[in-house]
Amino acid sequence: MNIYVGNLPYTISEEELAEVFSAYGEVKSASIIIDKIKNVSRGFGFVEMVSDADGQKAIDGLNDKEVQGRQLKVNEARPQERSFDKRPPRSFDNRGGGDRGGRGFDRGGSRGGGDNRGGGRDFRR
Repeated sequence: MNIYVGNLPYTISEEELAEVFSAYGEVKSASIIIDKIKNVSRGFGFVEMVSDADGQKAIDGLNDKEVQGRQLKVNEARPQERSFDKRPPRSFDNRGGGDRGGRGFDRGGSRGGGDNRGGGRDFRR
């Protein structure tokens, strides 16, 4: 059984996470999701238990339990949703959508362009 573990302490290691879950049965794997840019924990991870019965015991025993000062959120992991499944299909039939209504180089303001109706300093004294 694959288990989602949320609200993890940012300092917990995968080994420590596996140790917490091993009290409920045999742990096949434990992984913590890492931010690719900052290279730090994102505060959630996944634990895979060998048997579904042990996984359910772990969910029941660890959900809302405090570990290293944080209250864990533990439940059965859902299949990952792919972002392209949620988007509507693209249309390539040239029926609009390309013009965003920009004004080209006529941007107004006091630095040329536009009609200079304001926005700039008044240099007259």
